[in-house]
Amino acid sequence: MTPLTMIVFGATGDLARRKLYSAIAHNIRSGLLPKDTAVIGISRQQMDDAAFGQLVADSIGGPWPASSRLAYVAGSADQPDLYPDLSQRLKAAPGLHLFYLAVPTHLISAVVGRLADAKLGRSRGRVIIEKPFGVDEASARTLNRSVHRAFAEGQIYRIDHYLGKETVQNILVFRFSNGVMEPLWNRGQIDHVQITAAETIGTEGRSDYYDHAGALRDMVQNHLLQLVALTAMEPPAVFSAQAVRDEKVKVLSAIRPVRTEDAVRGQYQQGRIDGVSVQGYQQEDGVAPDSRRETFAALRLFIDNWRWYGVPFYLRTGKRLPQRATRIQVVFKQPPLDLFEGAAQANVLSIHVQPDERISLEIGAKRPGLGTHVDPVEMNFVYATSFRSASAEAYERLLVDATLGDPTLFAREDEVEAAWRALDPLAQRWDKEAACLPYAAGSWGPQAATALIARDGRHWLDP
Repeated sequence: MTPLTMIVFGATGDLARRKLYSAIAHNIRSGLLPKDTAVIGISRQQMDDAAFGQLVADSIGGPWPASSRLAYVAGSADQPDLYPDLSQRLKAAPGLHLFYLAVPTHLISAVVGRLADAKLGRSRGRVIIEKPFGVDEASARTLNRSVHRAFAEGQIYRIDHYLGKETVQNILVFRFSNGVMEPLWNRGQIDHVQITAAETIGTEGRSDYYDHAGALRDMVQNHLLQLVALTAMEPPAVFSAQAVRDEKVKVLSAIRPVRTEDAVRGQYQQGRIDGVSVQGYQQEDGVAPDSRRETFAALRLFIDNWRWYGVPFYLRTGKRLPQRATRIQVVFKQPPLDLFEGAAQANVLSIHVQPDERISLEIGAKRPGLGTHVDPVEMNFVYATSFRSASAEAYERLLVDATLGDPTLFAREDEVEAAWRALDPLAQRWDKEAACLPYAAGSWGPQAATALIARDGRHWLDP
């Protein structure tokens, strides 16, 4: 294996402590990363290498792999005096230098600019950048130009952890390796598609970021539109990173501008989650008491291409909803004739992204006994029971892919810009609106979200 040094900007932050260190450690122990992988943490907090090692050990709940080296550089990522020390350390580090930018989006340009000035990018480097990549299309384009100062496009890995989930990766395999699916996957057979990403948590210490972003920018622009693109894309000519990402960009570019009447924004109020009383969004620490930022978004999208024209995609996401669940639900058209006295129903294909990773198909079947009574039943494929092994954590897969130089599961620059372009007009209108619709914590959002889909004669499915 090529020697590897990972440089983690934002080394003491929430993401690094919750996700990155455990993923790196697991990959080292599994042999997916070099045993002697070096990790250099960078953050403003003052500490030495030993204290950083203890922080990492506490984060992963045990000792760091003995064969791997941990080091720490204290300093502000946007200040030039940090980079001579980092440059000296990296001169002695052979192999690949993988920079992980777990920093707020407004710091990314400064960091990559300093890396460019110190000539630390293009020769042996790759960079992983966390979402959100910009706050709109214009800022994303500007940020792309900034990152290209230090790294070529082929060295840039814009990460969306949803794409590392096994069920998400399986969407393409399920669609394109099974001959029974492709003839059905179009406007002739599919009535509509629902995509739900529900969270029970609130801001969880991220109020400063979330009150500037909101549900539309935090979840819809990246996670949900990635699921839309994978669900709706055409078969690529070959299975390669370039071909897959080409087809995703075509889908994102074909999304019809979302009208105001096709979107609902809400903000959670006091309520109960799992029997526990929780406060409203405006009472959360770090949130302005008059904040107008949405914590819930529901949209009706249309993709204006040959395959999907006229098929609505209903998206909803929110915080403080009744359960944690991410689902893609493909609803097929009902049979043309009802032969069994009110039993005609739509078949529903559900791709369960989290927490229970599985794919199910709801069909009608005759109930045992006299008479012809049809009940809905589910045909299930469950990862845990079918393969008898646990799915890899998303960050584990994505870190390995970035190390190997496989960008298939990462967003390309035109893909990011196309996703912003699809939502920018709506985001700008929402930024000017006076208020969000209230919904009680523990509910499924404002009543207007129910009305959004009901006016088409449809209803939200249980996720």
